[in-house]
Amino acid sequence: LPELVGALRVEFSQPVNLEEVARINPEVKAGGRFAPKDCIALQKVAIIIPFRNREEHLKYWLYYLHPILQRQQLDYGVYVINQDGEEEFNRAKLLNIGFAEALKEYDYDCFVFSDVDLIPMDDRNTYKCYSQPRHLSVSMDKFGFRLVFKGMGISRPDAVIGKCRMIRHSRDRKNEPNPERFDRIAHTRETMSSDGLNTLSYKVLRTDKYPLYTKITVDIGSPNS
Repeated sequence: LPELVGALRVEFSQPVNLEEVARINPEVKAGGRFAPKDCIALQKVAIIIPFRNREEHLKYWLYYLHPILQRQQLDYGVYVINQDGEEEFNRAKLLNIGFAEALKEYDYDCFVFSDVDLIPMDDRNTYKCYSQPRHLSVSMDKFGFRLVFKGMGISRPDAVIGKCRMIRHSRDRKNEPNPERFDRIAHTRETMSSDGLNTLSYKVLRTDKYPLYTKITVDIGSPNS
């Protein structure tokens, strides 16, 4: 892509004003939607961000990511899935909800799941889909994956292009590591066919179309729903 610049300088020292970010990204439409004018994008990409109490992080994410995504000439939309209430933060369920809700708006054919505190440090790290699921933040690789059970591999950009910068923060209450997480991962093979989109239960409380993103506030129910 001719507009890509490669390595980027990512800093979190200056506060971000979202009105200014919207002003310098005039092609981004309400709800955080963009499509290139001078070409037809190869993919329609929904970017899903699981969210709760990270307003400052979101400002940085929008400031850095919108220019990158436009340079990558993507037909994209940004969806912030905001968990309401005081239940434990359920990142996986929010991702599934984002997938389901984004498809109600547009015929997306690619879904990128992004954490609000991870910023790519190279715009050659393309937010698009490949033949296999792709792990974009290779330099922040802390977690195992369930994909091998489905016969899928994981493709990755190289370590230089895949560098990400994390916004440092302390853990929120109700977002502590689940002490049962390793036991649940160990039983993924048994649970994955009955735990996910096919049993998804939630309630959309509010949908807000902001200039740079769509915020969908949801009640995810109790942990077992």
